[in-house]
Amino acid sequence: MLTIPAIIYLGSITLFPTIALDANLAQALYWLTSTGTAPYGIATGIIILMFCYRRLTKPQFMQLVLAVSISMAATLSLNHFLKPYFAEPRPNAMLLEQEYLLNTQEFYQHNKADKRELIGSAINQLEVARPDLSLSPQLKRHWQHEVGYAFPSGHTLFAVTLALAVSFYLLLAGQVMMPLMLLGWAITMGFSRMLLGMHWPQDVLASTAIGGSIAFSSIYLTQALWPTIDNQFISRLKTV
Repeated sequence: MLTIPAIIYLGSITLFPTIALDANLAQALYWLTSTGTAPYGIATGIIILMFCYRRLTKPQFMQLVLAVSISMAATLSLNHFLKPYFAEPRPNAMLLEQEYLLNTQEFYQHNKADKRELIGSAINQLEVARPDLSLSPQLKRHWQHEVGYAFPSGHTLFAVTLALAVSFYLLLAGQVMMPLMLLGWAITMGFSRMLLGMHWPQDVLASTAIGGSIAFSSIYLTQALWPTIDNQFISRLKTV
């Protein structure tokens, strides 16, 4: 999972803007990236857990839920802390600045509502100045919704962490196809963030590494704690 973003980053390959942002490909990538965007990301997690419920034993499923809960809490907390710490502008904001439609230093000092208004106005001006960079209505809304800093990629963190944690328990149960699909989804999520102008290659690369570390740490912690949790659960059932 690290190989592709590493090649893009080390090769200084530019992915944005390289596709038509109002074309079918951009639309497909938007829907893909929406699976990791609140509140749809919650639905994504629930659907994946529902799939796992039918294919895992009860102890395996309970361990999966615990591992996913730990990893998601860590992911959200780390993402919330790192974004203002690194204060890295997004590629789309830098593009608007290059077209003299936005001042990123001033932009990120505003509150969220004002930033959404400012970037909306800049997008409208961009389509007049650069007709080749016309955005689909859905992508316009996405650019206006995601007005925080770039690093790390929260979508990539979410997808990688969830995919790896779930895949571990599915593989233990002898399931192969679903883990492959989840890993493909997580990798493509990183591509979508770069191609749609939301993140730099280094954001996706670092987020993949961090997400993997969180997933495996959560699995390790779950496996270490599970005997104690399981014994306490059984003891309570006996006293009921």
